[in-house]
Amino acid sequence: MALDYKESKVARILASGKTEFVGIIIPNLYMHYYAQILNEILPTYETFGYKFLVFVGDDKEDIERKYFQELLSYKIEGMIVLSHTITSKELASYDIPIVAIEREDEYICSVNSDNYMGAVQATSLLYKNGCDVLIHVNADVNERIPSYGRIQGFIDICNEHGLEHELILRDWGNTYKKNMERIAPVLDEIEEKYKNRKKGVFLSNDTLANVFLNLLVRKYGTLPGDYQIVGFDGSPISSEAIIPISTVGQQIDKIAYQAMELLVMQMNEKKKRRPVPLETPIHKVVTPILIRRETTK
Repeated sequence: MALDYKESKVARILASGKTEFVGIIIPNLYMHYYAQILNEILPTYETFGYKFLVFVGDDKEDIERKYFQELLSYKIEGMIVLSHTITSKELASYDIPIVAIEREDEYICSVNSDNYMGAVQATSLLYKNGCDVLIHVNADVNERIPSYGRIQGFIDICNEHGLEHELILRDWGNTYKKNMERIAPVLDEIEEKYKNRKKGVFLSNDTLANVFLNLLVRKYGTLPGDYQIVGFDGSPISSEAIIPISTVGQQIDKIAYQAMELLVMQMNEKKKRRPVPLETPIHKVVTPILIRRETTK
C-alpha cells in the first residue's frame, strides 16, 4: 500500500535552518507602480522557490523599522525594499541579502529603471509634438534617489532646446482623495497661467497622470486639444484610463525578475560553507520604453 507522504516544511526548516522566506517592504499599495511590482514579484515563487512576507510601511520610519525587526524574527533569508525611510547604510548593517528597487542604494544592491532616459523620452515627445510650454509634476525628490533622474532629464531637454518650462514639486499624498485635492488647484493655476497655449504635462507616475486626466475630463468632457499628457511607470492604470495615457514603461516585469535574480544570487552565496561577500554592491539598470497612446496624439 502506497503511503500518503507529505513533506514536512517545518521539519526541513529545523534541519536546514533555511526558511525559504523573503521579506518585502513597500511604501503603499495605492500607487499603481508598487502594486504592479508586487504582482510581478510574487509569481517568481514558481522559478526560485521563495515565499514572501509583505509589509506596507506607509512611509513611516517607526512603523517600517518595526516591520524590519518583525521580518528578521521570522528568519527571512533576504529582503526586497522599496520604501525610503531607512538608509541603505543601516540596511547593509543587518548582514542579510537585500535588493533595493527605486530608492537610495549606495550600500546595497539594487535594480532601477533608467529614470533619466525615461524623462528624456517623455520630454522629447512633448517637445516634438509642438507643445508651447512643458510642465513637470513631481515630488521634491532627493538627488540620491534614482527617480530624481526624471527631474534632471526634463530640465536638461528643456534647457537644451530653449523650451519654456515649469517644475511643480510638491507632496501629492498617497490616496486618491489627497491627490485630487492637491492637483485640482494646480490645474487651475496652469489653466490661468498658460491660457490659449499648448501645454505638455509630464507627470512623475501613472497614478498622478490618471488623476490629472480625470480632472480635465470632468471639466471639459474630454481631453482638450491644448493639452498633452505623459505619465511614468507603464502600470495598468495607464492603459485602463478613460483615455489611454502615454507613458514611460519601466518594464516592471524585468525589474521584478532581476531583483529576485540578484537577491537569489546573494542568498545562494550566503549558504556556502565559505561565502565570499560582494566587494561592492551591484546596481542594475533597466532601459525604459516610451509607450505612445491617445494623450499625446
